[in-house]
Amino acid sequence: MLIARVIGTTVSTIKDEKLHGRKLLILRQTDEAGNASGKPYVAVDTVDAGVGDLVLTAAGSSARQTTLTKDSPVDSVIMSIIDSLEVNGQVVFRKS
Repeated sequence: MLIARVIGTTVSTIKDEKLHGRKLLILRQTDEAGNASGKPYVAVDTVDAGVGDLVLTAAGSSARQTTLTKDSPVDSVIMSIIDSLEVNGQVVFRKS
């Protein structure tokens, strides 16, 4: 699993039929404190995340293990919205 922040949305009207009705969000991987550390990428949203949310994602074959993405051509999925992060006994993120 990776921690990422939702930085935008994308719209695709022509796509594989198994992706119809699925929201596609643009993410950027972050470190454990929520600081950007990676390149932007697109993920299928299964939990109604929004821009600014810190989320947990799965990639590769693990991305196809959720109920909504099973047997779909998906390489990355948002499977959780993070409420808080605690690292070394210190809360480094809390959703407001």
